[in-house]
Amino acid sequence: MSRIVLLDGAAGTCLWEKAEKRGFPKEPVWKYNIDHPEIVSELVREYLEAGSGIIQTNTFSANRQEIAHFPGYSTEETVRAGVRITREALKGTDCKCSLDIGPLSMFLEPYGDLEEDECREIFDEMIRAGMEEGPDLISLETFMDVEMMRIAAETAKQYHVPVICSMTFDRSGKTMFGNTVEDVIETLEPLGIDAIGLNCSLGPVLALPVIREFAEKTKLPLFFKPNAGVPSGPQEQTASAYTAETFSEELVPAFPYVSYIGSCCGSDPGFIREIRRKLEEWEHD
Repeated sequence: MSRIVLLDGAAGTCLWEKAEKRGFPKEPVWKYNIDHPEIVSELVREYLEAGSGIIQTNTFSANRQEIAHFPGYSTEETVRAGVRITREALKGTDCKCSLDIGPLSMFLEPYGDLEEDECREIFDEMIRAGMEEGPDLISLETFMDVEMMRIAAETAKQYHVPVICSMTFDRSGKTMFGNTVEDVIETLEPLGIDAIGLNCSLGPVLALPVIREFAEKTKLPLFFKPNAGVPSGPQEQTASAYTAETFSEELVPAFPYVSYIGSCCGSDPGFIREIRRKLEEWEHD
């Protein structure tokens, strides 16, 4: 068995593609947990068949701030459905289900109007709902502000399952809020989290120095899901900057550092299949 756990790839763009093929509207993908669960389940099974050992739920932005724009939906119903769909699709396998939580669209004070207590309440509402369906772990990913990540991680750790924390960095090796790798480690490691790392924004080559710096400064297992394309919103389409083959080839230098590896925006199950092939080659060398 590989010492590196293979993760999944992008969810949003894959679900939009499936929706388009069936004539469904292109909407925030959390809505598909309620309206079209069959395409969410189908994607989970595709990642499972590609070799993923952990698959994240389709709940990234299913928080009250986002859901409030769509009457008739609730955080509890949407998040519980997302976890339930994933768990049912994985039944009878060794693949783990990870409750996926992303950052909030509002900024914390003093950068914005969001107070810490409200932020904590919003994350707890999502996590509490998801934990009702029994995920194996919690993934907090694509955070740009380590203070918001701290609040989310403190909340998640109360539920007694493994917690992975993943920030997003730019070419300077800092987050949009100016947080360095060292800032992230110093803030999050004392919370007792189970893995740390980065996802999104950068492709494998540009992200490699960041994950290498994590490896130099922490003993925590490292999580690595760089981009294969450019992040997009519901009205856009992410075009991959890579083929699955070139992306997986550029991931190889990160293998010695990481415990969890996958792909982010612009990828699909084909990317995971190729990463699996590269991992098998690397481990047999």
